[in-house]
Amino acid sequence: MNKTELDRILLLISIIERGKSKSFIEMMKKKNITFHLQTVGHGTAPSEMMDLFGLSSNDKDIVISLAPRRAVYGMIAETESHPGGASKYRGLTMVLPLSAINRLSAAVLSRTATANNEKGANVDMSKSENKYNLILMSVNRGYSEQVMTCAKTAGATGGTVIRGRLAGAGEFEQFTDIHMDDEKEIIAILAPVGICPQIMNSVNSEYGLTTEAGGIICSVAVENAFRI
Repeated sequence: MNKTELDRILLLISIIERGKSKSFIEMMKKKNITFHLQTVGHGTAPSEMMDLFGLSSNDKDIVISLAPRRAVYGMIAETESHPGGASKYRGLTMVLPLSAINRLSAAVLSRTATANNEKGANVDMSKSENKYNLILMSVNRGYSEQVMTCAKTAGATGGTVIRGRLAGAGEFEQFTDIHMDDEKEIIAILAPVGICPQIMNSVNSEYGLTTEAGGIICSVAVENAFRI
């Protein structure tokens, strides 16, 4: 393992059952993943999937974490070696590569993991072929249900909705004739790479930027994804 692999920082987005974030973060800290941001969202899984996982609510805790790749893949290896506990938090963690991070932050995150212990040092961390993308779409508030219906028709199995506010609408409108509402819903959909274009094209044609939904859509490569 070379130094570049040791120091590489990854972004983790974990979507878990509401109320489980505290214990989830404590578990992550024991795996040397120590930096976390929290928010909440609402899942769009169909009722039969809710029954399958034994969930009583679609409400979700969302935990966004930064961690060195070594610690992340150490946690993945341990999770996969204990399949009985894989659904303890009733959710999913997505691992995304970063294109950049400020040097001091990377150094602190890497040193924290190294100082705690060497667990995961022998894990095979060769980068796997990208099989999934995370589709992100911002629409005006009130359109997420219609967007998800359209996305599911195109092949999506579910998603998570996060409420937010638009910053910088005035600057955007200076260059277009499109009015941007301040109140937004952000829809996150994990989908196989092969069907991402059809999902994005279908949603964009019905709810894109020139429609009343005012949708902006993009996708991000996901390096790994696993149940937690």
